[in-house]
Amino acid sequence: MRLHQSRKTGRHPVRVLVVLFALVAAALPWAGSAQAHGTIVNPATRAYQCWKTWGSQHMNPAMQQQDPMCWQAFQANPDTMWNWMSALRDGLGGQFQARTPDGQLCSNGLTRNNSLNQPGAWKTTSVSRNFTVQLYDQASHGADYFRVYVSKQGFNPATQSLGWGNLDFITQTGRYAPAQNISFNVSTSGYTGHHILFIIWQASHLDQAYMWCSDVTFS
Repeated sequence: MRLHQSRKTGRHPVRVLVVLFALVAAALPWAGSAQAHGTIVNPATRAYQCWKTWGSQHMNPAMQQQDPMCWQAFQANPDTMWNWMSALRDGLGGQFQARTPDGQLCSNGLTRNNSLNQPGAWKTTSVSRNFTVQLYDQASHGADYFRVYVSKQGFNPATQSLGWGNLDFITQTGRYAPAQNISFNVSTSGYTGHHILFIIWQASHLDQAYMWCSDVTFS
């Protein structure tokens, strides 16, 4: 009887370790979806910029003062930054405007990424009137096309939420073959100061649409 009790007791630490491991695994951000997609890395999208700058030090209290928009995004949902590659929606059939309400463009209509819609002092990338956009796509999906918009002159990203009526359509590209790195040139005129660069990526492998906001300063 004593031997049976000893063996039963000896198994308890193993059970505890298994339970603890399961809890920790469940709490970790799921990286599988992030590894399968991509984003605009230059000019950096909001989520990517926050991840690149603060991902390795996201608990640093200095972020609140130095980069308040990234700070509020991490406070709202850190997974927005950990999964910066996976801001996609399936089956839109090209109905981007009809199925994405004003004020939800930067999050691609995803509630979990709503922090990206917040107006404020987002960090910007300096660009000239002619600049290059760079997509990184780990899974090499290719593109049916990219649509490029810039917020209208006079729109203030620091105080206004982005709607479709705040955008100027710049260009739509052609198709791109599957590749991890895709670049294309954008030509603009008449823009100065802080603007939102809004890009839609229609991936080629499925009807998957990605929408992002990148903050830029035209010099």
